[in-house]
Amino acid sequence: MAEIQWVLERLESHGTQPALLWDDGEVTYAALVRRVKGWLAELKARSLEPGQTVALKGDYNPETCALLIALVLNRNIAVPLAPTVKTLKEFLEIAECDALFEFDGTKLLGVTRLTPATQHPLNAQIRSRGAPGLILFSSGSTGKSKASLLDFEKLLRKLQKTRTGSRTLSFLLLDHIGGINTLFHVLTSGGAVVPLRERSPQAVCGAIAKHRVQLLPTTPTFLNLMLMSEAYRQHDLSSLEMITYGTEPMPTATLKHLHEVFPNIKLKQTYGLSELGILQTKSKDDASLWVKVGGDGYEVKVVDNILWIRAESAMLGYLNAPSPFTEDGWFVTGDAVEVDGEYLRILGRKSELINVGGEKVYPAEVESVLLQLPNVADVTVVGRPSPITGQVVMARVVLREAEDPVVLTKRLRQFCRDRLATYKIPVAVEVVEGQLHGDRFKKARAG
Repeated sequence: MAEIQWVLERLESHGTQPALLWDDGEVTYAALVRRVKGWLAELKARSLEPGQTVALKGDYNPETCALLIALVLNRNIAVPLAPTVKTLKEFLEIAECDALFEFDGTKLLGVTRLTPATQHPLNAQIRSRGAPGLILFSSGSTGKSKASLLDFEKLLRKLQKTRTGSRTLSFLLLDHIGGINTLFHVLTSGGAVVPLRERSPQAVCGAIAKHRVQLLPTTPTFLNLMLMSEAYRQHDLSSLEMITYGTEPMPTATLKHLHEVFPNIKLKQTYGLSELGILQTKSKDDASLWVKVGGDGYEVKVVDNILWIRAESAMLGYLNAPSPFTEDGWFVTGDAVEVDGEYLRILGRKSELINVGGEKVYPAEVESVLLQLPNVADVTVVGRPSPITGQVVMARVVLREAEDPVVLTKRLRQFCRDRLATYKIPVAVEVVEGQLHGDRFKKARAG
């Protein structure tokens, strides 16, 4: 436990500083440490020994955060699950969970003891190390969810260096590598976590104003929704110092608009994967999508325009899929990139590439153009089968105000002619109602 004990010592060192802002009050680090020790006693009372796998279903709050920290200190394999998880039974079986803690807010609904049918060699391996583990499930947007098993101690090792903490909104979910990284980054640096009960533009802007939030980690899709709603005009966001964005490509138009609306806020692109952890990034400037990625413990190279990464904190492997690593330990991310010296520009997932008669179309590029079109509130670009070219480009559009679809299609194609190559211009335009994203605020391109 010595290798991970520093986490508790770090939390204790922050004393009476606020660790979480919750229910119009502050939870100090001292109070959080008491809750962590209380959960450690609870784990012991329930005979949940080091190495056993424990699932935690809930969202950020003082109790769930304290339990997650306790699982790390108790050297359990933690399985954080979102409150909205739809395949709970399947995930519990894949992760080989020994227990499930279910929460409704801070209320513990119950603890279910489970009996795993098997023991995966990777789970056995992490137990033999005596290290805490972390199992994260992919969103499954491009197929079946994959279960990544990581060494939690290796993930946290880079946070041992002392740094200044910020008052940070907990936007990304607790079962997301970005959410886990944000939580532990904030708490080990003496910052304060501001949990959200709702992730709408109004709720987020209201929380920033109320709690004087300094850092907002989020997604490009959410930032576009915030700009579109103009919720930022109704709240005092003067405390906000930095917005970080990741999980999907940022449309150039959205970044430009964001920079115009928030000229004094630092905008930073982030990059990470469940299989590898979160890499350090450095943008050329706030208005640029060119970024350096890497940092201590990471090696980066580009092969045939695809980003490859080798990491000290890389997962041991998938619990329900073959190993994706090359023989010498490289992970092929599937992210297509352009290269300019030390800088990369992430174009999008290779799996989302639209092939029009042999020509490559990245949806994010087309979406960026269409977001500049008057009356377009949001857009998602996908490929549609074509007997002639293999695929054609199709745009699903959310409008600000009702418009004749024929008029819209003509206007859209005319707008694109001076801005996109002919094969990138949408052949079909579908006007849709509602949202073009899932509950993780990422573009939903399936279907």
